[in-house]
Parts: sequence; structure tokens; C-alpha cells
Amino acid sequence: MKLGKKIKKIREVLKNFFNNLLFFLKLKKDPNFFFNEISGIIHVGANEGQEREKYDRYSLSVVWVEPIPEIFKKLTKNIENYKKQKAFNFLLSNEDNKKIKLNISNNDGLSSSIFDIGLHSHIWPKVNYVNSIKLRSMTLATLIKDKKIDIKKYQALVLDTQGSELLILKGASEILDKFKYILTEAADFDSYVGCCKLEDLSDYLLNFGFKEITRTKFAKNSQVGNYYDVIFEKQN
Repeated sequence: MKLGKKIKKIREVLKNFFNNLLFFLKLKKDPNFFFNEISGIIHVGANEGQEREKYDRYSLSVVWVEPIPEIFKKLTKNIENYKKQKAFNFLLSNEDNKKIKLNISNNDGLSSSIFDIGLHSHIWPKVNYVNSIKLRSMTLATLIKDKKIDIKKYQALVLDTQGSELLILKGASEILDKFKYILTEAADFDSYVGCCKLEDLSDYLLNFGFKEITRTKFAKNSQVGNYYDVIFEKQN
């Protein structure tokens, strides 16, 4: 083998080694490591904005999206002193202007979903639905356009919508390439009837160049499966 080809081969081996090392190190990082690399987050499934103080510590601009009117009122009250945070009251999905039933849960709305409860009850047996409301849906792409949100300010997308995360991603397909990171809650079992699972999200996001870099388990049941917070990073 000629010297030039040997050098090229060595460079390729070293490049692959350092890329794999970087990937391994990211897997070991704090799940919030990327907050230092971005200027803003779009958080869908806001509830009452429980993460508002954490986002503020990193001086992040935040767009919150929460569908339940009563919870949205609490959210807007909670963030009124955070000048870089704003909220919108919409139910996001994969279609615009579709009437959808949202089931309201008894734990301050935290487990509310457009899907019926499935194996979720094996981990949280006290959670159930106490009400439901009909809402008009909107896609994330339409929200960005209609509200004139400068997408360049928001490099991360957070999804916590109890099983409808894949629908929201499909409704944002035309703008997914604008994000560097996507953080989503996901189960590897049928937590809600007809919901997406972790493998569904991974397969879909792979089409847009996103690869899983961290997975943090926060709930489990040996009979049904696990719940994770998962971070995907755009690779190209």
C-alpha cells in the first residue's frame, strides 16, 4: 500500500475512533448537557411550566405549548416573571383544524392524553381520567408560522404529550431540520392505547438525520416495560 493511501486509512480510523468516543462521552453526560449549546427551547406539553426555573438558569428563550385551558392559566401565571418565556394555548398534532378529544387526568393534568389509558396503569395505578374536552388541533409548523416565531432562536424541541409525540413530529416534518436536539418522553410499551413507542420515534427521526444520544429511565414495571427521557441529536 502506498504511503498516501496508508495515511488516508489511518485518518479514517482515527476519525471513526474519535466519533465513537464522542458518542460514548455524550451517553455519559448529564441529560441537560446540551442546554449550554443552545439559546432556546420549544416545549410542547408544558403543563404548569415545571421546568421554568431550570430553563431560566441557562438563560434560555422558551416557547411553551399547553392545550388544557385551566392548566394554561396556571402556566401563564407561573412564567409571568420570566421575560424570555412565552406560552401558547393549543393542542398540537399532525393535522390542522381537526376536532380532537383530549382526556384530562386526575394528577393535575400531567397524564392527560388524546389516547385511552393502556398499560400506563401498571406503573401509575392511581391515575385515571376525570374529564374530557374537544379541541381544534394545530401542527407545530403552523404555530411557528402563524405566531411569527423566529425558529432560529430555538435549537431544541421538547415533547411530553403522553403518546402523541410522533403525531406532533409528523406535523413538524417541514421544520425538523431547524432543530439540533429533540428531547422526548417515551415508553417501550403500549402505555396508552394506540400511542407511539420509543422505537417508532427512533425510526421516524432517523429519516431526518437524528440519532439517539442519551436515554434516562425514570419509571418501570417488570411486567410491561420502561419509561425514558430520550435525547436525539441531528447528525448532519
